[in-house]
Amino acid sequence: MLKCAFSFVSTLAVCSSAAMAGVTVGAPANGTTVQDPVSYIATATTSCSKGVASMGIYTAPYQLAYAVNGDKLNTTLSLAPGTYDTVVEEWDHCGGASTTPVTITVSAQSGVHVTSPEANSVNTSPVNFSATATTTCSKGVASMGIYTAPYQRAYVVNGASLNHKLALTPGKYNAVVEEWDKCGGAATTAVPITVSGNAFTNLQHSGGWSGYGQGPPDFVDCSPCSEVNWSIARGVTSPSMSGESTKYSLSGTTPYWDVLFNNHLIGDLSSQGMPDTNHTLVPNYHNFTYDVYFYGSNIELSEALEFDINQFFDGMGFIWGQECRIANGHEWAIWDNVNQHWVSTGIACNPVDNSWNHLTIQVQRTSDNKLLYQSITLNGVTNTLNQYYDHGSAPGWWGIVLNYQMDGNYKESAYSLYLDKLTFSYE
Repeated sequence: MLKCAFSFVSTLAVCSSAAMAGVTVGAPANGTTVQDPVSYIATATTSCSKGVASMGIYTAPYQLAYAVNGDKLNTTLSLAPGTYDTVVEEWDHCGGASTTPVTITVSAQSGVHVTSPEANSVNTSPVNFSATATTTCSKGVASMGIYTAPYQRAYVVNGASLNHKLALTPGKYNAVVEEWDKCGGAATTAVPITVSGNAFTNLQHSGGWSGYGQGPPDFVDCSPCSEVNWSIARGVTSPSMSGESTKYSLSGTTPYWDVLFNNHLIGDLSSQGMPDTNHTLVPNYHNFTYDVYFYGSNIELSEALEFDINQFFDGMGFIWGQECRIANGHEWAIWDNVNQHWVSTGIACNPVDNSWNHLTIQVQRTSDNKLLYQSITLNGVTNTLNQYYDHGSAPGWWGIVLNYQMDGNYKESAYSLYLDKLTFSYE
């Protein structure tokens, strides 16, 4: 459920990161199709005071294909075409162990495997392109290149791997990474991306987050609340992609109570040094992108996960609410500002446990001040909405606010989620 985003005084509950055991796999991504050789990158943590002893990769039960001492792993494995239920494992000096499963399909065909940037992602310049190529040509791969538009080759390098940063102006790019083999053949992989000129990055690690409890029937902000508890733990190294994820937790005693976390970015109460006291910034921004990775081991305990973008000026209130309903149907819903209710989209929302889920939301305030829901991309699958709604009212407010909300289920079951690489772009 969407709750009022106008609260601005709160006691922030902050807790320190607890030690935990686990394996975080940066590559390959679970459930993906990759080319041979397969790149594995992973880190491990443990609650054992003596630390992590070693790490390894199993390509099948009891088939240890690689092992290394220490808490980091970075290697490539040559695998025949097929599907593999691989497992990355860590062993500590106290006799303990933990694992992360990674199911992959190794393609038999020539191709280009792009590890960075992700398709449909939002990036700031320079954009790092990283890719490898394979070919059925017995002579091997000759070279690789990056096209930022048709017939516009921006970079080329000899060999079967590519790692290069491109300086790109803000805008949308239908980029393509191509490989050319020594038999005259070629293969490509499309990588559509957006480059933002204005962006806040790693916001999950930023200051300025406030938390509020909200419960039925009116879902009015409270802090503290006897029915629900929440906490924020910054600087978490595992699970993490950047090395500084943030853990958000909910628990309580009363069904269907929720926790709203928000951060005032621009305008009133700005946490980013952009107060807009002259009221010259906020009305100029029309295009917004919410780009975030989230991780949970028991996401099904959530009634819903909500990701909102708010803009307020001249008495008008624009709330782009996007709710991933988990217990309530595994479907995306969006917020109708005027009628104050959720609208089902029919778009499936199925985040994966024990894996980093990548979410990108794109919205716009039109020139005639309507809210446009443009698209939702989850784990590489983009669904276009193109739905318009009228704005609401917000007298006395001036600014741009980002929300992340966790909804409790019928038991108010305790659960936690980690956010990482949270980027908010505004144009």
